Amino acid sequence: MTQGRLILAATPLGDVRDASPRLAEALTEADVIAAEDTRRLRSLAAALEVTPRGRVVSFYEDVETARLPKLLESLRAGETVVLVTDAGMPSVSDPGFRLVSACVAADIPVTCLPGPSAVTTALALSGLPCDRFCFEGFAPRKPGERTRWLTSLRDEPRTAVLFESPHRLASLLADAASVLGAERRAAVCRELTKTYEEVKRGTLASLAEWAAEGVRGEITVVVAGAAPREVSVADLVSEVADRVASGERLKSAAAEVAEAAGVSKKELYDAVLAARKA
Repeated sequence: MTQGRLILAATPLGDVRDASPRLAEALTEADVIAAEDTRRLRSLAAALEVTPRGRVVSFYEDVETARLPKLLESLRAGETVVLVTDAGMPSVSDPGFRLVSACVAADIPVTCLPGPSAVTTALALSGLPCDRFCFEGFAPRKPGERTRWLTSLRDEPRTAVLFESPHRLASLLADAASVLGAERRAAVCRELTKTYEEVKRGTLASLAEWAAEGVRGEITVVVAGAAPREVSVADLVSEVADRVASGERLKSAAAEVAEAAGVSKKELYDAVLAARKA
């Protein structure tokens, strides 16, 4: 029996005209449509003027694990399963990863209908460097966890993209200004592709002040990466000493630390020896 295949189908962020002809075709022809919100799927299908002929099942976060066996059974029976989420690409901070992982483990074909993504759309609109970036998903809700998470981004050189709910945006930006620096550049992208689309650019401090007045809609935040730190040889002596204390040879430890920091290996090696004599 021929196995079916799983199709990850990107859906419009807001403007239904961003839907591809392939999406309309897939929704029409799929044997099964697994949808994060079945009501939104019906609305999307109506807007696209298509009628799904296959079964429609709900597939949101709380039921992902429970739905997997039945969907895998359908795929093994040769059926085509299309996975759609409320907006954008399945699996990217949306349901889907568990199903994809299960299909990969079972050697079931998985393909993708590319399309809208809030991550890359916001990145392109931000005006910040796009050559290298990292996606951080949703910011932690609890203040302590959020502060620790932001601290991990303090020296991140890549532009960071993240999601946040509108009622937590102000506190996130205020914490980010405190941890990452008030002058760090950022952009808040709101309601992308929708009627009230807005991109607010500025420093973290200015954006936190703006957001304090209240913001609505779907939010994507883009934060500039950290500027390269100026590191002196003296700053690296203790790092080499710690590595030597852990069992590394002085010469190799000094060489690796110096190369990573972009300083002279000989100068660092001599500085460590001088510190030992002091």
